[in-house]
Amino acid sequence: MIRALFFDVDGTLVSFRTHRVPDSAREALLRAHARGVRLFVATGRTASNLTPLAGLPFDGVVALNGASCHTADGALIACRPIPPEAFERVMALSEELGFEVMLELDEGEFVARTSPAIEELFRLVDLPAPRVADLRERFSHGDCCQLCLFLDAETERRVMEQVPELIAARWHPAFADFNPRGVDKATGMRTFMERFGLAPDEVMAFGDGGNDTAMLRAAGIGVAMGNACAEAREAADHTTSSVDDDGILRALVRFGVIDEY
Repeated sequence: MIRALFFDVDGTLVSFRTHRVPDSAREALLRAHARGVRLFVATGRTASNLTPLAGLPFDGVVALNGASCHTADGALIACRPIPPEAFERVMALSEELGFEVMLELDEGEFVARTSPAIEELFRLVDLPAPRVADLRERFSHGDCCQLCLFLDAETERRVMEQVPELIAARWHPAFADFNPRGVDKATGMRTFMERFGLAPDEVMAFGDGGNDTAMLRAAGIGVAMGNACAEAREAADHTTSSVDDDGILRALVRFGVIDEY
């Protein structure tokens, strides 16, 4: 029996077209929760940047691709920051190879300068543009668990060769999220599974991007959205319809988590 559901946000719960949770998905989650099923977010976003999900009764948030985990009341229960020496190597490579770096912190996103790729990302997810700042100074303020690098796949490979203590996850061709190696949405999901006594076969996960693949494989049932990339579809046990075509509702009914009307 499924006792917990984990959801990616952008492209899974939140439509790239409307920038909101479809009514069918919102109603399906509320019906599942009323039956005692726990709900969790698993996202590349920070835990403070989930406005589209307001009103949904989540039990916890796997933020920054698993590097930061928060309970429903906001308490931090897991944190894996970027090592300072890895950050400095990334900054040096950004100057050498010509890519932009963005810090993703609880107080917001920060870049040294903006670019068309950065503007496209924030337009895609309907968020205010990141603030321009001295990145080294911002990094020194506290724990930074995720960097977003605006680079192509070949440049990503070159960076990974020189910064092996980080791992990259990509859900868009123009950029990739970088976290400490050994961290992904599956490790964040397991943090909550241990906390609530959940076995893998009691967990169902939904995603659409390359950064969802580990979570889809680790869940008892992994569901790729109809709009998912090929990598996510291959990792999943089932592919539902798209976020805009009632994909969440259809999958929860198909696997008996909620009843069909």
